[in-house]
Amino acid sequence: MSTCSTASRDLDEPLAGTAATARTWLLLEQPGPWGAEALTSSHLDPALGRALEKAAKGTGVRIALIRRPGRHADFGTPAERRVYAAHTVPGNVWLRGATVTDPAQLLGLDLSALGGGDPGGFDALLRGGPHTGDPLALVCTNGKRDRCCALLGRPLAAELAASGADGVWEVTHLGGHRFSPTLLVLPYGYAYGRAEAHTVKEVLHGVREGRIVVEGCRGGSAWERPGQTAELAVRTAAGEEAAEALSVVRTDGAAPRWEVTVAHVDGRRWRVTVAQNASAPPRPESCGTSVLGSPARMEVTELGELAVTSAPAG
Repeated sequence: MSTCSTASRDLDEPLAGTAATARTWLLLEQPGPWGAEALTSSHLDPALGRALEKAAKGTGVRIALIRRPGRHADFGTPAERRVYAAHTVPGNVWLRGATVTDPAQLLGLDLSALGGGDPGGFDALLRGGPHTGDPLALVCTNGKRDRCCALLGRPLAAELAASGADGVWEVTHLGGHRFSPTLLVLPYGYAYGRAEAHTVKEVLHGVREGRIVVEGCRGGSAWERPGQTAELAVRTAAGEEAAEALSVVRTDGAAPRWEVTVAHVDGRRWRVTVAQNASAPPRPESCGTSVLGSPARMEVTELGELAVTSAPAG
């Protein structure tokens, strides 16, 4: 039986510009099974899940549940849980970790400050600190959202964990089931699709060195989808690997066409025209529906480096 990920791969649907958008990620360890809406359909108190969802709206923070790869039998409520927060905007990228005994402590966080790039409240409330271990590789495995995530994501997470990578977690939902297996790598916040273990290991090696691997990349979560597409196009054109070298500084226009300005830390700038088109022919966007769709695809139609203007002497 054909799956949504098989159809997407066979039709060579582009990956760029399909990453989830979040300036800051807040991750809570929650072992056991997850439902389709994991914050309210797992062994986490659903009232707490609803409160966290409400608190995060409009803050730039995206909350997800994580668990270690492996079997997910119900062994009861864990005494301690890991919590991570990661800010992904270049120039202020950070990844913090903490341990909590009561997940309701997260309700005390100032999520607006966290979304704005200030980790002070996280550290103070949860006694958190900088994460000093391996980069986090978050593999989407939530089969209740889409079976591709379980069928393809869980073996990938298990293989990565078996290889000795300490930062591997399963995560509830990253969007884009049809690009399974999908993963998000923190601290820089770049998402990848159709991932294989050997390429993920290369991605993680790059992150340790402060480099971004473009192959298989869906985009950086700090940017909206036109910006993700433009930034990846500039990375490719300029041969730029440094993780925090590029920023999306301006986006003009609206669907189906945008003009995006991408800036380099060395002063160079590029203007990128990004067009949104409907994918054809229609295909399943998820294994959870029999309806065929034409998902939006982002494509770069023009890319040019802008002339550097010097300030007048005087």
